[in-house]
Amino acid sequence: MKKYVAEFFGTFWLVLGGCGSAVLAAAFPNVGIGLLGVSLAFGLTVLTMAFAIGHISGCHLNPAVSFGLWAGGRFPAKDLPPYIVAQVLGGIVAGGVLYLIAGGKAGFDLSGGFASNGYGEHSPGGYNLTAALITEVVMTMMFLIVILGSTDKRAPQGLAPIAIGLCLTLIHLISIPVTNTSVNPARSTGVAVFVGGWAISQLWLFWVAPIIGGMLGAVVYRFIGDEKN
Repeated sequence: MKKYVAEFFGTFWLVLGGCGSAVLAAAFPNVGIGLLGVSLAFGLTVLTMAFAIGHISGCHLNPAVSFGLWAGGRFPAKDLPPYIVAQVLGGIVAGGVLYLIAGGKAGFDLSGGFASNGYGEHSPGGYNLTAALITEVVMTMMFLIVILGSTDKRAPQGLAPIAIGLCLTLIHLISIPVTNTSVNPARSTGVAVFVGGWAISQLWLFWVAPIIGGMLGAVVYRFIGDEKN
C-alpha cells in the first residue's frame, strides 16, 4: 500500500507543481515565468519526487511510464491497475487544489484552459490532431528511453533523477506549443475533469498516444540496451 500512496502524492506534486506554474505563474504580471519556467517546473517536480519516493515506488507518476516499464520488463503487470488508479487520483486531487487556489482570484475563468491539453483550436499553437498525435507518441517514446537507460544497472548510479527531470523539461520546451505537453495521462486527466467539455472530449488522445509512445520506447530500449544484441 505504501508504494501506491507514494505514487498518489508524487503525481499530486507533479500536477500541482507543473500545472500550477502554468495557471498561476506563467503570465503573472511583470514577472511571468513563461514557457521556459513552466517547462522547468514540470522537470523539477519529477526530479524532486524521484529523489523522495524513487526508492519506495519507483516514482512513475504517469500511467504511460508504468506501461512502458512493464513493456520493458521492469514492472509486473499485476501492479499496473493500482498504480494507474493512484496516479489518476493524485492528479485529480491536485487539480482540485489548484482550482481552489486559482478560484481565489477575481476574474478567474476556466475558459482559459486551466493548463489542459488539446489539439486543433485548443492547441496553444493551433496544431492539428495529426501533429498532436505524433508529438505525444514521439516525446513519450524518448522519455521512456531516457528513463530506462538512466536507471539501467550499467548507468552511473544516483544520477537518474537528474537525467529524467531534465528530459521532461526538454520535452515541455519542445511540445508546449503543440499540445500544452501531456506525455502523461494522469496529468491530462487531473485538470481536464475540471474544464469539462472540449478537454474531456479530447482527453482520449492524451491517454492513447502517451501509452503507445511509452511502450514503443520500451521496445527500442530493450533492443539497444540488450547486451546480447
